[in-house]
Amino acid sequence: MFQYFDSVHTWIEVAEILVIFAIAWLFYRRFIRGTGSEKLVRGLIGLGIMWVASLVLMWLGLDILGTFVRWIAMFLSVGLVVIFQPELRKFLGLMGQVTFLRAMLVPSAFRQASDADAAARAADEVFRAAEYMSQKRTGALIVFRDNLDGTIEKVGTKIDAEISSELLLTIFFNKTPLHDGAVIIGGNRVLYAGAILPLTANSNLEWKYGTRHRAAIGMSEESDSYVLVVSEETGDISIAHNGQIKKYDDMKKLRAAIEKILIR
Repeated sequence: MFQYFDSVHTWIEVAEILVIFAIAWLFYRRFIRGTGSEKLVRGLIGLGIMWVASLVLMWLGLDILGTFVRWIAMFLSVGLVVIFQPELRKFLGLMGQVTFLRAMLVPSAFRQASDADAAARAADEVFRAAEYMSQKRTGALIVFRDNLDGTIEKVGTKIDAEISSELLLTIFFNKTPLHDGAVIIGGNRVLYAGAILPLTANSNLEWKYGTRHRAAIGMSEESDSYVLVVSEETGDISIAHNGQIKKYDDMKKLRAAIEKILIR
């Protein structure tokens, strides 16, 4: 027996098994632990135990009981795919965005991919809300600001909610108390609503720019923020930065600009 374990071939097999376990553990730490997919992994482990139990029972001659356990494991395998379909879809989506080996070996690669995915989803929500408000001539001010210093946030109402088009449309609906102020977005979350922005002192602006546009420009002059503004009169969508304002007629370019702002 010891002579068998001393053989080179056996030690190679042991090394291969250890490598498989190491890869599985690294995979778990990088992608699974602390996420909703952790429950899926526990379910898979339970299924694996049931399959092994069925084999052991059949090896002991308990064929009926072993077959019964195997059929239960097969039934639960199908159910697991159905129950955890959202987690599987999300995980496969993330896997398609980064190189698998790079994400396994470099922790920041997976975090960057997750951040990019979150920014893309947030950009979709902001874009959908802006496009709808443009069509309905609903005025809006949205400040993209990660470094908060309390100068404008303290006069707003704290929200701290996940970005959604429904939330933004509700805030800027003209019958709500917060619709006249600005929404502040940071870290891919809606942080404050109803914030009052400083107006620009630039006297050379064209007459067509109303209070919202002047507030957007003023905010971009006093900080490194990007400010999206939807005109209530024309429905035009513009973004102000560094004291300059740019109107977006091309919706594809607007969507790309919003995502670029959120991922910076």
